[in-house]
This record gives sequence, structure tokens and C-alpha cells, in this order.
Amino acid sequence: MSINEILEPHRKEICEVASRHGVMRLRVFGSVGRGDARADSDIDLLVDLAPDRSLLDVIAVKQDLEDLLGRRVDVLTPMAISPYLREQVLREAVPF
Repeated sequence: MSINEILEPHRKEICEVASRHGVMRLRVFGSVGRGDARADSDIDLLVDLAPDRSLLDVIAVKQDLEDLLGRRVDVLTPMAISPYLREQVLREAVPF
């Protein structure tokens, strides 16, 4: 399954959630970003927040999108990526 199949039908709502919580840049990585997600795959998101936002906004984005999409969503900021995975995640992250 691709981004188009999983996320595109909800683009407006996803963008509203992101905006409400100060997300300035939203990228998709992992199986959804690569286009090889299964029906039970989670959604991995990389977010850049406005400077006045906090970890509470990351948690709120996660919860709101899980409610909207009906599946598990993992939300990371660039600083939260493991140094061992950083290069791979940044390389495969697709703008949404």
C-alpha cells in the first residue's frame, strides 16, 4: 500500500491536525513512505515543529492521527531519531 492509498484520502484532515499542533514540515518514512506497507502497517512520521512547540504537541499529533486513521502512528522529530538510523530515515523520508 502506498501513501496515496493510506494517507491521501485524509490529506486535508492530516494537514489540519499538523497545523493545529505547530508542525511546520511533515514527512513520511518507513513502509508507508517506501510504498510497501501492508494493511496492518503502522505509519511513521517525521515532524519539524515550530520553535514554541513541545513534546506535548508530538504526543497530540500522534493521538489525533491515530484516532483519524484508525491505525498506529509513530511520530518523531529529527532530534529523536536514533543516530544509528538517522541517515536512513532522512534519506527515505517523503514530504507530505
